Amino acid sequence: MTTPLKASRFNIRRPDPGAAAAPAPRPVARPAPAATDDLPFATHDDGFGDMAFPGSAKADKAAAPAPATLDATQETALEAIRKEGLTGRQLRVARRLAQRHNLPATSDYDAVRLLRQAGVDPFQRSSMLELVAPETAAGGGGSDQPPATTGRALTPLPGDGVKLPQTIKPIQVPSTEQRAEVNHAAEILKMQQEIARRRKRKLALLAARMFVFVGLPTLIAAWYFAVVATPFYATKSEFQIQQAEPPAAAGMGGLLSGTPMATSQDSIAVQGYLQSREAMLRLEDDVGFRSYFQAADMDPIQRLEDGASLEEAYKLYRRYVLISYDPTEVIVKMEVIAPDPAVSAGWSRKLISYAEEQVDHLTQRKRNDSMQGARESYESAEKAVIEAQRKVIELQEKFKVLNSEVEIGLLTSQIGTLETQLTQERLSLAQMEANESPNQARMEPVKRRIVTLEEQIAILRARLTEGAAGGESLARIQGELLVAQADVQTRQLLLGQALQAMENSRIEANRQVRYLVPSVSPVPPDEPTYPRAFENTLVTMLILLGIYLMISMTVSILREQVSA
Repeated sequence: MTTPLKASRFNIRRPDPGAAAAPAPRPVARPAPAATDDLPFATHDDGFGDMAFPGSAKADKAAAPAPATLDATQETALEAIRKEGLTGRQLRVARRLAQRHNLPATSDYDAVRLLRQAGVDPFQRSSMLELVAPETAAGGGGSDQPPATTGRALTPLPGDGVKLPQTIKPIQVPSTEQRAEVNHAAEILKMQQEIARRRKRKLALLAARMFVFVGLPTLIAAWYFAVVATPFYATKSEFQIQQAEPPAAAGMGGLLSGTPMATSQDSIAVQGYLQSREAMLRLEDDVGFRSYFQAADMDPIQRLEDGASLEEAYKLYRRYVLISYDPTEVIVKMEVIAPDPAVSAGWSRKLISYAEEQVDHLTQRKRNDSMQGARESYESAEKAVIEAQRKVIELQEKFKVLNSEVEIGLLTSQIGTLETQLTQERLSLAQMEANESPNQARMEPVKRRIVTLEEQIAILRARLTEGAAGGESLARIQGELLVAQADVQTRQLLLGQALQAMENSRIEANRQVRYLVPSVSPVPPDEPTYPRAFENTLVTMLILLGIYLMISMTVSILREQVSA
């Protein structure tokens, strides 16, 4: 009986026309189940000798490259890839992608290694889409060639640790709509990844800028305030300026007495004086203000240089001597800061003494100003009275008349007496003339007495109106004396009013007396008040953040304007 011959069956992978340079896959021969050497006509010769036809096993064997020898580093990489637990689908994708990139992979794990060494991630979605797109294009290009791979797949290469399925499905060429959808999804995914990378890069740059311009200066400031800065001690004190209570405030002038408005101007004046250069110079002369800030133990930022100008010392004085006025409570608040608590309390007491002197000086000027006018008015009225009185005396000495009223009374009484005698004599003469034969000897003396009385009366009347022997008349003398006496009375009245005004001014000056009352005495602290490390650091950070935001917004606006 003759047994028929059975030839070995081979699965040949047709080469891809688009990948001419790729190495041809190695066909793996599957031995026949019952092929033995003892069978009749059993031979390995196919009858063609050493001739190799295209597509035959001999041609594939001759064209197959010799397996490359792997070194220790590659073996280590392959071992690490095997431990990753890759699935069969991932290994198939890596093998196909290695073939597409013309990489001489000896196994699926070696394909993964070569792809990663070339900078290609075989498991990234974009790489998978790139793998599908050329095959889709090849299949949809209108070619009449059958699919490149059909039927049975290649058996695993030596070294593969995973047994892959032996059958694969033919590659289905997607339609145009499917390809467009895949390309659109790939573009969207690529854009999203680019946006995410750009956003991460911008966030990293923003964090770096924030650290350089805000974080690092804040850390430096915190270190300075907590470690380097010299501790300062603040002594707080409060005082108020009060007014002397008047005995009785009459009229509208007493409405403001005892109110804050009565001493507000003095409080503001004292505040301005304590913050002036004059107060700083007095403190420098008394206790040596600048020497405490020029000591060697002061930190470099707050230290006052040797030979500093007055303006620099005054700026330092304004920074460490804080004075405020509260109009609601009528209190002047003062805070004095110094490197030593005892020095701080001593400076506070000195400044309060300066304030007391300034208050006394202000009230003294007010009292002097209010009394000066009243005193001058009184002295002027007194001089006027003296002058008027002197004029009256001069008139009395000139006319030799003590009182014009008395002189007029005397002359009037004399004229009256003479008029009475004249009337009697005239009656006697008339009686004598009434006789039929009057006695002329008796009538002549009567007539002479009548003439004498009339002359005397005329002389007296002339003294009243015209004066005697070229002298001043009594009427003129009386008028001048009356005017002089009236002037004296007027001046005396003005003198009395000036005296009353001076008394009122004295009372008002006493009411204007101010005195300083300390409500909170300076007590030296036992712990340093400054620097406040946390608060100062927080303020520094906020300031730097605000400056950074303003500069960033300005740059962004300018960039937008330029690009527009």
